[in-house]
Amino acid sequence: MKRMLLILSIVLLAACGKTIPDAKNWPVDDFTFTDQHGKRFGLRNLKGKVWVADFIFTSCETVCPPMTANMAKLKKMAAKKGLKVEFVSFSVDPGVDTPEKLEAYAKKFTTDLSNWHLLTGYSQEEIEQLAQKSFKTIVKKPENDDQVIHGTSFYLVGPDGKIVQTYNGVQDVPYETILEHIKILQSS
Repeated sequence: MKRMLLILSIVLLAACGKTIPDAKNWPVDDFTFTDQHGKRFGLRNLKGKVWVADFIFTSCETVCPPMTANMAKLKKMAAKKGLKVEFVSFSVDPGVDTPEKLEAYAKKFTTDLSNWHLLTGYSQEEIEQLAQKSFKTIVKKPENDDQVIHGTSFYLVGPDGKIVQTYNGVQDVPYETILEHIKILQSS
């Protein structure tokens, strides 16, 4: 019995000591925007939760459809593993992306939007500043083009509202690594 307790203690202590390598620890600035249901949603709604974020827009002709499909796959994988995670997609084209457009777009990839928040309801300048300051990425809408320039990463954010890690969101998405990092954040 003592041996069993010793082994169990070692296993539990080993799990507690895991950390996410090269953690960024970038704080996310406070925000309150509008989700795909037309409701106010912001950083305060995510307090104490682990979440994954990205930047997309509904009329994107290149990277957004695969990113959104990859986010939907990650969401499904997390649910299968019983992980409680929120997903947040910021529109980089808020002048075009209404809540209704965002909801219709997301439903092309999943029917369950219960823990996926697609956000709009801010100015182009606000999203460009939030992306640059908090997420260390570019968002820029050219004057004579409907295709917005933006980063293609997934961002893992801890319960403290700090970005812990970034991952490629377009191709070769490291799903298992992201899920492992989510587990680490939830156990700490």
